[in-house]
Amino acid sequence: MNLIWTNLRVPVEEDERQLPLMMARKLKVPQQSISNLRILRRSVDARKKPQLFFSYTLGFSLEIPYKEVDRVLHRVAGLKPEPQVMPKPFIKPEKNLSHRPIVVGAGPAGYFAALALAKAGYAPLVLERGDDVETRTLKVENFWKKGQLDIESNVQFGEGGAGTFSDGKLTTRIADPRITEVLETFVEQGAPAEILFLAKAHIGTDILKIVTQRLRQKIQSMGGEVRFRAKLTGLRHQNGKLTGVEVNNSEVIPAEAMILAIGHSARDTYRLLLEQGVHLEQKAFAIGLRVEHPQELINTSQYGMELHPKLGPADYQLTYQDTTTGRGAYAFCMCPGGKVVAAASDVERLVTNGMSEYRRDTGVANSALVVTVGKGDFQGEHPLAGVEFQEYWEHQAFLAGGRDYKAPAQSVRDFLAKRVSGEFLLPSSYTPGIHPVELHAVLPQAVGDVLDRALLSFDQKIQGFAGEKGTLTGIETRTSAPVRITRDKTGESLHIQGLFPAGEGAGYAGGIMSAAVDGIRSAERIMAQYNPAD
Repeated sequence: MNLIWTNLRVPVEEDERQLPLMMARKLKVPQQSISNLRILRRSVDARKKPQLFFSYTLGFSLEIPYKEVDRVLHRVAGLKPEPQVMPKPFIKPEKNLSHRPIVVGAGPAGYFAALALAKAGYAPLVLERGDDVETRTLKVENFWKKGQLDIESNVQFGEGGAGTFSDGKLTTRIADPRITEVLETFVEQGAPAEILFLAKAHIGTDILKIVTQRLRQKIQSMGGEVRFRAKLTGLRHQNGKLTGVEVNNSEVIPAEAMILAIGHSARDTYRLLLEQGVHLEQKAFAIGLRVEHPQELINTSQYGMELHPKLGPADYQLTYQDTTTGRGAYAFCMCPGGKVVAAASDVERLVTNGMSEYRRDTGVANSALVVTVGKGDFQGEHPLAGVEFQEYWEHQAFLAGGRDYKAPAQSVRDFLAKRVSGEFLLPSSYTPGIHPVELHAVLPQAVGDVLDRALLSFDQKIQGFAGEKGTLTGIETRTSAPVRITRDKTGESLHIQGLFPAGEGAGYAGGIMSAAVDGIRSAERIMAQYNPAD
């Protein structure tokens, strides 16, 4: 019988190879009766630190008489039969596509949509405004070292999307069976197998670049095409139906189905869509600063020790609800053992973000500390008022940093005291460098005030968080899309049939996993309506 065992706690010092023996003893069955053991999930339980445990969810087969299985199920907490998944019936669409489907964007939503289409024989065309990941990496490094920004190929734009230069987190709050499909695809393309069961799995930017290239190659091997430096510059539609897309202000490609998987920073594309009659609406997001601490400070707080030989660098999740304003503040995109990076995609606008490689070995922990903003903070009801809000504060940060993409910075203690840090400012991992300022000046007053109170709250949860070892840089604005490209129950744009907004840039996802899943869903919606073109 196939079973699932949840919340099995094992001291981290125990050899994982001994799991079958430990299970047999707890179940009171012969060890040889346990087979097909799979670790479905593993997380760290640090509630009794410094005594640490792994909490497992296991799948396995138990070969004993059925009567004895019933006794075991009633005796052991967390044990249950493995649920059966029934395949969905396939219904062949009545219509055929006249042209191959187009996917705009080569991030997680775009590539997983294209992969699903390619597997089914639809031969999709992927259009990406930026460069392939190898060329893009060179452009990004050139910007970090010399301040020379390519507005089409940077931390936000290019193959792999914004997540390529991040921690590569694979966590998500959504529950969807496609999550397993995404994780298995990552492993097939070179990601470590542990991502299939780690509760807080990540790939890291170094491995994610390799996986991204292999995803492209797989799409191409199944009949798909990927074009770089191919920017969407226009839509063609007639009687409310998509008929084609314009690329680079020159070429028109006929199409009646397109997945719009742009990133959350494609502001020029938002403006284009609005001009073309696509319905957009404002969406709340969050802005704030990036904070850095020595990794051992976080490890000591979370694990009760500076370093554990069997655990990687510790992370944290922090939230604060401000009773004065009703705003929420929280830590976002926490990068253990990472660094703070310059993430601008527009000239004269400064953006910070966090990044880690797979090994997470820089010794620096960083995360965004952000505060929610919404319609009450924007100027007016225009759909792009949130975009303009971002642009204004990013420009203020650019000016404050010295107009050369150095980040305005301040120690946490000095931020709370509202004084410039000067020569006492700690080094930062951010390149091209930092410039001491009073960071409240580059934030909306309401955001700065809430961050003051949030930092004091976070310091009660992680001792030293608001102490002398913390450094702040600004500004962090790209937490999520500031707009939503609205869609109906078929997944299509409200006003243009055949246009399928998807992923984070469309306002329907928040991270690599949810974006990839939403991309697959959009591909399925096309396949539910159309057969491939002849």
